[in-house]
Amino acid sequence: MNRNDWWRGGVIYQVYPRSFFDSNGDGVGDLLGVLEKIDYIASLQVDAIWLSPFFTSPMKDFGYDVSDYRGVDPLFGTLADFSQLVRAAHARGIRVLIDQVLNHSSDQHAWFEESRSSRDNPKADWYVWAEPRDDGTPPNNWLSVFGGPAWTWDSRRRQYYLHNFLASQPDLNFHCEAVQQQLLDDMTFWLALGVDGFRLDAANFYFHDRQLRSNPANHALREGSIGVRSDNPYAYQQHIYDKTQPENLLFLRRIRQLLERYPGTAAVAEIGCDHSLRTMAAYTGGGDTLHMAYSFDLLTEQCSPAFLRSTIESVEAELVDGWPCWSIGNHDVVRVMSRWALNGQPDCGRGRLFMALLLSLRGSVCLYQGEELGLDEAELQYEQLVDPYGIRFWPEFKGRDGCRTPMPWHAQDPHGGFSAEQPWLPVSAGHLPLSVAAQEADEASMLATYRRFLAWRRQQPLLIEGRLRVVHHDDALLVFERRLGEEAWLCLFNLGAEARHFSLPNPVEALPAPASNAVFEGSGVHLPAHGFGFARLLG
Repeated sequence: MNRNDWWRGGVIYQVYPRSFFDSNGDGVGDLLGVLEKIDYIASLQVDAIWLSPFFTSPMKDFGYDVSDYRGVDPLFGTLADFSQLVRAAHARGIRVLIDQVLNHSSDQHAWFEESRSSRDNPKADWYVWAEPRDDGTPPNNWLSVFGGPAWTWDSRRRQYYLHNFLASQPDLNFHCEAVQQQLLDDMTFWLALGVDGFRLDAANFYFHDRQLRSNPANHALREGSIGVRSDNPYAYQQHIYDKTQPENLLFLRRIRQLLERYPGTAAVAEIGCDHSLRTMAAYTGGGDTLHMAYSFDLLTEQCSPAFLRSTIESVEAELVDGWPCWSIGNHDVVRVMSRWALNGQPDCGRGRLFMALLLSLRGSVCLYQGEELGLDEAELQYEQLVDPYGIRFWPEFKGRDGCRTPMPWHAQDPHGGFSAEQPWLPVSAGHLPLSVAAQEADEASMLATYRRFLAWRRQQPLLIEGRLRVVHHDDALLVFERRLGEEAWLCLFNLGAEARHFSLPNPVEALPAPASNAVFEGSGVHLPAHGFGFARLLG
C-alpha cells in the first residue's frame, strides 16, 4: 500500500456487487457480501478491486443510473458498510476503486427534476436541452447506444433532452461549469472516505458538440465498434459530434489534478469509440491526464494472432508515454470463455492461455469476477432477461445478463451458495461444477492456476515494467519479447487447437511459469494446443 505508482502494472479485480455474494438473503449481492468474501479476493494476489455502482438508483440500468452520487442504495447496504469494506480491503493491502457514472444521471435525480421543471430555474442548463426542428422532430440524428434516437421529448419544458443511453439516463451538460464542479466535489467526497481512485464510465461521452451537428454516415463498419454485433444502427454513424469532443480532455485534467491531492490514487477510463487507441493515447499521455484507460478492442470476438498483434502494436505505437489497461472481459460483454472459444466449446486449457496472455502484456490489467473460475456465458431464456439492452435487441443480441449471473460459491448449496433465496438472475447450472469450493479442493483447477500465476507475476518486474515487441505471428502462434534493462524474455502462445513448433532465434533458458506447458528442446520449442511458455533469452 506504500507505492503511489501501484497502478503501473497493477491487477484490478472487478466486483459486480449484485452478483458477488448476498449477505442478507434478499437475492441480490451487497457490500457486506463483498466484505464477507474479502479474504477470497485477497487470495487472488490482486492489487485493487473495482466496485461497479452501488449508489442510490432506481436500477433501470442496474446502478448506472445514479439518483444520488453520495448515497449507497439500501439494496447494497449503508455508507457505514462501505467504510467497513474499505478498511478491510486496506488492511489486506487491497486498494478500492469505485465506478463514477458522470456522463448521465437518473431521470429521478433531484437535479433533473429541477432542470426539467422550467427553462429558468437554477439548474435549467445542467442537462442538454434543445429545441425541436421546425417539423417537431429531434434537433439532429444522434442515436442512443441502447437503440433509437438519443433525444426524448419533455412536455414540461417543451424541449428535447439528450440521452446517450436509456431515456431514463439524461446526459449532464458538461459545458456548464457548475456541473463540472459539482461532480468533482462528489468525487472528493469519496476520496475523503478513503477510496483509492475511480473507474470512469463512458469517459469519452462527457461533452457534446455545442452546435448539435448531425453525425455523418459510417460506410465502413469496424470490428469493435459499438453496436456492430447486435446489428444496432448506432454503428451506422461516425460519432464525430455526439462524443469524444476536445473539451473532454480539459475536464479529465481537472480529475487528475484532484487525484494528485490524494497520493496513491488513480483513475482508469472506459473508452468507447471507433478510434479508441488514439483516444486512449490522448487521455493518458503527458503525465497530466488520466493514469490508465482501456478500450473494447480485446472485448470483441476477434482473437486471432494477427488481430492480437495488430492491437498490441497499435497500442505500443499510439500510447507512447500513456498507459494501457488490458481487459478481456467485464460486465458488458459475453464472457471470454465463450466469446473466444473454438467451435463454440469452452476449454479450460484455453482459459489458462487467455490468463497467461493477458497477464503478460505491458500495462495494467482488469480481471472480471468469475474469470478466475473459467466461467462461460450463461444461457438465459427471453423471459429471464432483465437487461433493457438485451430485451430491445433480442434474439440477435442477448444483452448483458449472461455475463452477470451470480458467482457460484458452493455447488451443493441452494443457488450455488450465492444466496439463500432466488437470485435476481439465475445461477447457471453449468457453473456449479466450477464453484469456488470445488476448485479450492483441486490444486490443478483454474482458480489454483490463477492464484499461482498472479503471485508469480508479482515477482517479475519485467512483466510489469518491461518494454514489449512482437516478434512473430502466424495462424496459431503469437510470440513477443519483454525487455527490462539487460533482461529479455520470450513469451510464446499457441492459440490453435493443434500442437505447433517454433524455431528459436537465440539460445534460451526455460522459465518455470505456473501452468506453462511449452517444451524447449535445443533450437526449438514445442507448444501443445492452447499451450504457452516463457524463456530467458541468452544471446
